[in-house]
Amino acid sequence: MLTGRNFIAGEWRDSADWIEDVSPSDVSDLVGRFAQASLADVHEAVTAARVAQPQWAAAGLEARAAALDAIGRELMARSKELGELLSREEGKTLPEGVGEVYRAGQFFAYFAGEALRNLGSSGESVRAGVETLVAREPLGVVAIISPWNFPIATASWKIAPALAFGNAVVWKPANVTPASAWALTEIVSRQAIPKGLFNLVMGPGSAIGRELAAKADIQGLSFTGSGAVGSGIAAAAAARFIKLQLEMGSKNPFVVMDDADLDRAADLAVNGAFGGAGQKCTAASRLIVHRPIHDAFVELLLAKTRALKVGHALEAGVQMGPVISAEQLAANLDYVALGRCEGAELAYGGQALELTHKGHYMAPTVFLNGRSRMRINQEEMFAPITCVISVADLDEAIAVANDTPYGLTAGIATRSLARATKFRQASRSGCVMVNLPTAGTDYHVPFGGVRASSYGPREQGRAAVEFYTQMKTSYIYAGAPE
Repeated sequence: MLTGRNFIAGEWRDSADWIEDVSPSDVSDLVGRFAQASLADVHEAVTAARVAQPQWAAAGLEARAAALDAIGRELMARSKELGELLSREEGKTLPEGVGEVYRAGQFFAYFAGEALRNLGSSGESVRAGVETLVAREPLGVVAIISPWNFPIATASWKIAPALAFGNAVVWKPANVTPASAWALTEIVSRQAIPKGLFNLVMGPGSAIGRELAAKADIQGLSFTGSGAVGSGIAAAAAARFIKLQLEMGSKNPFVVMDDADLDRAADLAVNGAFGGAGQKCTAASRLIVHRPIHDAFVELLLAKTRALKVGHALEAGVQMGPVISAEQLAANLDYVALGRCEGAELAYGGQALELTHKGHYMAPTVFLNGRSRMRINQEEMFAPITCVISVADLDEAIAVANDTPYGLTAGIATRSLARATKFRQASRSGCVMVNLPTAGTDYHVPFGGVRASSYGPREQGRAAVEFYTQMKTSYIYAGAPE
């Protein structure tokens, strides 16, 4: 059993308050006990970060690159070990957990290289004898609030660029996955970085997150979570002119046209809808199906859904683990009841499962005969629930796909380049997948949504420099020529 403390000002700190971290796969499995930060701890962490940040900015590009590269290499080398810990506490299958940790290592390795590519520009002024220089400088202290569904990967794609571009970090992870946060912090704590540069403050978002947004002396805040929480953070932080980056809700569509490879399309739909037990911001919770192949596609979809093996996250061959908590499971079942009340046909699943281990298990769930304005097709459920909506043609598919407040990812299965192009251009989303699942993105290109899904600069890839740095333009007059 782990005992995890907060990491503040370069030291591991005890606390008066602790929580227990229990596996959702087996509620008798106690992963560990983890310290809860106080509001005083938050401000001490920010103060230490303010002192350390100028030292880090002055340490030089190679020092930053070396530290990030070391973190990345260790994460990749220990991906099996740490992936097992992640899956044990979060509930995603072991292959998913191992893959997440390895991908987190790739984020750090990528941004180790980006640290060396933080180049400015120079040019002539419109005034004779004047030269202009444009440089990117660190924001200062950046607060990071990360979610539980990707407890290491999402945190890493925020922490890595923050450090790469010379900032200090105060990190508040989700309080239901503290073991993964502690494990990542332990690796960071052993690097050659200034004392206080990186801080871990574990605790509830209602206290620690709110304090960071509303009162802490920070210059930037990057958040991933629900739209309701993001809205509150934005209101608090914007009043203080803090730079914001928010990734929030989604309601991602996956369109299947009559010229698609239906077997592959059904695989893509199952992957997108039920991977990670549907607890992904990129999950495909709406399957928009061209009417001529609706029945054939549904037959394949249901067959593949029935074949999914649900079980303990660490058990070999399991394809879908539990949901994160009893509260999440209850909310999921409420959506099943709502869908039935709205008139959707429950074709498969919809119930909690009692398995060998007592955990938060739910059957993958498919609704048919959905309508776009049903709440189950408008609200983010974060559940292994998907709903099939029949449409007459591509134009109606596009209209239905865009018919929510959100716009994170959208996908289409088709053999037609013309159809794929039209959908890609008309989709009101930040990411479009063609003949791929709605879930699954690369680390070297921008990630983010539009409308209610995202606010502020994009994450990942070279786009991350837009949030984690600020521009300075200098004008230099060398004197009149002799």
